[in-house]
Amino acid sequence: MIALLTNDDGIDAKGLEALEGFAAEYFDAVWVVAPAEQMSQIGHQVTTSTPIRFEQKGERSFAVHGTPADCTRVALAQLLPEQPDWILSGINHGGNLGRHDFVISGTVAAVREGAFAGIKGAAFSHFMKRGLELDWECASRWVRKAFESFLSDETTRGDFWNVNLPHPDPGDPEPKVIRCEQEQQSLLVNYEQVSNDEFLYEGDYHERPRREGSDVDVCFGGDIAVSLVSV
Repeated sequence: MIALLTNDDGIDAKGLEALEGFAAEYFDAVWVVAPAEQMSQIGHQVTTSTPIRFEQKGERSFAVHGTPADCTRVALAQLLPEQPDWILSGINHGGNLGRHDFVISGTVAAVREGAFAGIKGAAFSHFMKRGLELDWECASRWVRKAFESFLSDETTRGDFWNVNLPHPDPGDPEPKVIRCEQEQQSLLVNYEQVSNDEFLYEGDYHERPRREGSDVDVCFGGDIAVSLVSV
């Protein structure tokens, strides 16, 4: 199998390195086409009116001066010699939970772009608790665990997987993979006026509303939330 890897945190992100660690052991060929710079929360923006510059970093590795969706488009149209079997995006530094995150996320958009072309895909994100470091070795292991849980599932064109890894406290049990629906409630959005002509976003991701059994509830509860989603 051939995998295309990308993300929205940039080609040098630790999460992408962890995803590569999993993919290198699982796929016959792994291509990395990722943004040259941080592109978080940029959604499905694409570049159509200006040239997109790219740099080759390795035999199968490219940094693209564009958005995550640009990376998928350029990879499929120009950089890869053949279509990949899977497009994997992440591991995002932070959760992409619920329908609200789903629309905003560049991590998700990169996989969604592939889904438009009928390519299987999965977006991987890692919820982060305040004051706790992420263990990327664990994250790589959990990605494999999640991927193997849906690898053989039959899906239809336009479907893809959204996976959110938990951030357990030291000593917590090994997280389980749980299939769940996306949370439909939106984030609590508010802005503080910090000057005569400026507003500053205020929000507490960790206190977002959630219903029992949703991806937010599963992930915040310490398990791996796996949702089948569609374009």
